[in-house]
Amino acid sequence: MPALSSSNWDRRSVLRATAGLAALGPLAACGSNNGRSGGGGSGKSLVQYFHAYGEAGTEAAVKRYAKAYDKADVTTQWITGTNFESKLFASLLTGNAPDVFEFHPQIQLVRSGQVAPLNDIIDPVKDDFNPADIASHTVDGKTYGVRMIDDPQFFFYRRSLLEKAGLEPPATLDELIEAAAKLTTGKVKGLFLGNDLHAVINPMIWSAGADTLDGKNRIAYHTDGVKEGLTKLRKLFTSGHLLLDAPADYWDPSALDQGLCAVQFCGMWAMPVMQKALGDDLGVFPFPKVTDAGRPSVYNGGWSMFVNAKGRHVDLAKEYVKWLWIDRKKYQEDWSLSYGFHIPPRTSLARSADKLRTGLPAEGVRLFDEFGHFDNIGWTQTMITALEDVFADCVRKDGDPEAALDKADKKVGRELKKLFG
Repeated sequence: MPALSSSNWDRRSVLRATAGLAALGPLAACGSNNGRSGGGGSGKSLVQYFHAYGEAGTEAAVKRYAKAYDKADVTTQWITGTNFESKLFASLLTGNAPDVFEFHPQIQLVRSGQVAPLNDIIDPVKDDFNPADIASHTVDGKTYGVRMIDDPQFFFYRRSLLEKAGLEPPATLDELIEAAAKLTTGKVKGLFLGNDLHAVINPMIWSAGADTLDGKNRIAYHTDGVKEGLTKLRKLFTSGHLLLDAPADYWDPSALDQGLCAVQFCGMWAMPVMQKALGDDLGVFPFPKVTDAGRPSVYNGGWSMFVNAKGRHVDLAKEYVKWLWIDRKKYQEDWSLSYGFHIPPRTSLARSADKLRTGLPAEGVRLFDEFGHFDNIGWTQTMITALEDVFADCVRKDGDPEAALDKADKKVGRELKKLFG
């Protein structure tokens, strides 16, 4: 659930804060301070942080859930703008830090003791969560954070435009490049990958048969297949068939909805908005394989709720997280399906979600199940930035992929040694 309308929000930008955490200053007052009133007579209070989702009704829903909790007065900081991560991490350095906050699994939060392990509330229901969601939040047998939503990302396309061009959904990156050329007509570009291209870095790596790190936390992205993918994306970038500098980034469906492109990389969260605009003239396909050794891929984004281990009310915060994100399935279902489409991390909810059983949503779920990849908690912001630099050098510019990957290896290697020895 990125902010689809209110701000230029990039879900990957939320990860950029960890590298410069120590340099951040105190958090100024921000967001709404109206989570609930009265405190249920308990006299206890909690503060939770959410970034400002763009889908209508999300802020009211979060506050409605909080108001129903009768063991504490839960105040919601609904943080608008593009710098949620900066405000969050700045606040964690002060006495005004939230008790619970949403974010993504990042091993720095674990190593610094910033987030509390939640095995005592998760383990009894662990078998009802997607195993990959549990694995992506687990370090040394301890699970940090409760997944709230899973957000698969793939390509959306106008069926009529592909049919007119005599095209099928591309199965390879070469076919995607060819399709972009055939679909570019007048002011309509064939393809939109996002303004900074960052959203497709990991999917390209996976579709080249590689990974960010292997099972032993070693570099796994430096392969011939990834170099081939970089070369092909450079060809696409210079072809004139790629939409660049769109008014909104990839997370917003407007590029496709407004006819700026024929194919757009986006997330399942935007599917209801796209269907409202385009009706049945809409299809989806995964990031296509880059090489013969690769296979299609679907990146699973999403958000998780964490407990601040350095907060003043850790036990109470854990009770609240359990109450809302483990015990209250009706709220979890509402959050996943009433404000955009997301896959509930709870297996039982995912299976019973009628809105995801048929049509295009069902196809999105199928792609997620067959080709889905999840975040690696050991893949840090320093590592993310290293590969963003590779894309900037090799795709936006004409840098040599081998040299750029060698440079990234040094940065990633230093980080791995620091984290894992």
